[in-house]
Amino acid sequence: MMKNLHLLALTVLFCLGLAAPLAAADRELYVYIWSEYIPEQVVADFTKETGIKVNISTYDSNEAMYAKIKLVGKGYDLIVPSSYFVGLMRDQGLLLPLDKKQLPNMKNIGPKFINQSFDPDNSYSVPYMWGSTSIAVNTDMLGKDTVRDLADLWKPELKGKLLLPNDSREVIGIGLKVLGYPINDSDPAHLEQAYLKLKELMPSVRTFDSDSPKQALLSGEVAAGVIWNGEAFIANGENPAIAYLYPKEGFSLWLDSFCIPKGAANLAEAHLFLDYILRPEVAAVISQEMGYSSPNAAALEHLPAEVRSNPIVYPTDADAARGEFLDNLDDATNQLVEQYWLKLKEK
Repeated sequence: MMKNLHLLALTVLFCLGLAAPLAAADRELYVYIWSEYIPEQVVADFTKETGIKVNISTYDSNEAMYAKIKLVGKGYDLIVPSSYFVGLMRDQGLLLPLDKKQLPNMKNIGPKFINQSFDPDNSYSVPYMWGSTSIAVNTDMLGKDTVRDLADLWKPELKGKLLLPNDSREVIGIGLKVLGYPINDSDPAHLEQAYLKLKELMPSVRTFDSDSPKQALLSGEVAAGVIWNGEAFIANGENPAIAYLYPKEGFSLWLDSFCIPKGAANLAEAHLFLDYILRPEVAAVISQEMGYSSPNAAALEHLPAEVRSNPIVYPTDADAARGEFLDNLDDATNQLVEQYWLKLKEK
């Protein structure tokens, strides 16, 4: 009898020993993120270290992400909204608060990227990357002087050769800035003027693309585009004739942050992932490969000099001073922006 009990005990211990790694292997995380926005190796290294399988789904606009989260309400553990959508989703109760005790590496975020107006105490958002949306030009196709500023996008040389982002705020912002208005202007009269100005630009627009706009530039499908700096960084690396410009009228700056949507099921795994990407060496890898600026101050020393000094990735103070961060707008203004956006895309 004692022998049987001993065998039973060994069997139980053996089974428990198998159960532990199986449980770890069963842990999963569902991330809903912008296209081409996190290195595969970073995800693979996280899985190797933790045993947590990361499932990646992608979107190409804040609007698409927001609509899906609001409609479905579950299925994702982490999302990456831009600054003004963090504020919107926070106000609408679509985000869960962070457990900062599980995020010791949050200390690495630079002071100018925390306590932003859209999430003043960073209760709901972990800054991931920041950057600009500005003008990329194929100088082999247009020369170096055809496009220097926003107003140049209306030149006849660009008819049918221009790419714009598939993003209402970014596009309406172009119209506002070229007219000399702030990018977050909510004056209905100014928004109408911006719409009418942009309507004149539509014959030049070949495509709206926020998925992988660099491809149209690299293939020669378009000669110029208003794109994110990370896309310009990669395009410039493949074709140095593609220049990235900061126009005198100004341009938009943005800060993308990781957030936990209200329907998230894997909270422990989400916090582990967040703290992992907040490591300075990991944040540096992400910035270097994606070509976007990192808000992780401790990551800068891990970046090679050619990345730290590249103005596409890290604009000079003089250039950055002309940029404006997109902020959340009131409901009435958001609705008006969307109405003008739909009209523009009708062409």
